[in-house]
Amino acid sequence: MRILGRDRGTGSIKLMLETDEDMWHLYNVLESGDLVTASTTRREEKAADKIRAEKAEKRRMTLGIRVGKAEFSEDDLRLRALGVIETGPQDIGQHHTLVFEPGDSLTVAKQHWRETQLDRLERAVADTCKPRLTFVSLDQDEATIAVLRQYGLKEVASIRSGRSGKQYVEKGRNETYHDDIADKVLPLLEPGVPLAILGPGFEKESLAEHLRRRGVAGGMHVYHTGHCGMTGVNELIKTGMGSEMLRESATAAEMEAVERLMAEIGRDGAATYGPAEVAAAAAAGAVETLLILDSKLREEDMDGLVRTVESQQGGILVVSEHHDGGRMLASLGGTGAILRYKL
Repeated sequence: MRILGRDRGTGSIKLMLETDEDMWHLYNVLESGDLVTASTTRREEKAADKIRAEKAEKRRMTLGIRVGKAEFSEDDLRLRALGVIETGPQDIGQHHTLVFEPGDSLTVAKQHWRETQLDRLERAVADTCKPRLTFVSLDQDEATIAVLRQYGLKEVASIRSGRSGKQYVEKGRNETYHDDIADKVLPLLEPGVPLAILGPGFEKESLAEHLRRRGVAGGMHVYHTGHCGMTGVNELIKTGMGSEMLRESATAAEMEAVERLMAEIGRDGAATYGPAEVAAAAAAGAVETLLILDSKLREEDMDGLVRTVESQQGGILVVSEHHDGGRMLASLGGTGAILRYKL
């Protein structure tokens, strides 16, 4: 994401969306009542032929809509902003949907920008330069391919080996288990993007050698995990086995922090959760790291709590709802705090 300009007078910020993940960051910033202005297409208004207006060709125009609802699709990584047209050449007062993809620019105007929303935009700008990570988690029977995005893990494909014990017959080169995996993985790889191959047994080493023959020269990391599939990927991240590969991953940092929070709660140690309890710990200056679920920030203004923690030199970590760590934090009500000392 790029911030193209700010107008403090109107409370507007102009943005350029550059990556898939920018749609997720923008979704967490938009809220009902915002005025979003962007280029879009709409059927041309024909005052003299209202009956046939639906058949008129669409033309490109710039419209500003007052947002009623925003929707993020994890499947196709698109963001939709639904609302009523407030500015533009036609159809003022009618409903319209803006759809955003990488390469689009838009202007967002708010009555009041929360500090957490501005921080989110700055984080999106910084995260644009970070590579996404790719995982292949497999055993002899099945392989799962996943991508670690800025907002969490996304399963891309699942591949069955087709083996049946000793009766398994090796297929032609382009139809083998490892070739099927390679055909799915290679298009995902980019220069500087690490690939983690993991799972129980020896299948992972065989796949790594096969990928080297297919031209994957470097950036591969092989790890032994007790499980395959998405369970194995989460195991790798939670246990920190891939720390050298994951050190710049926001998701890994979030999951590690939630694991630490849960461990402290489990031993009745230096941690707390729940709105009242976290607020009391912040007021006492006891919060080392404040964990907030991103959906909580969309629903509530938590700037006061954030400022209190920051004034005490505490850290703030916004946790995505789209991974195991986020789901665990959601089960605690969406807020938790790792403390400097037990209260």
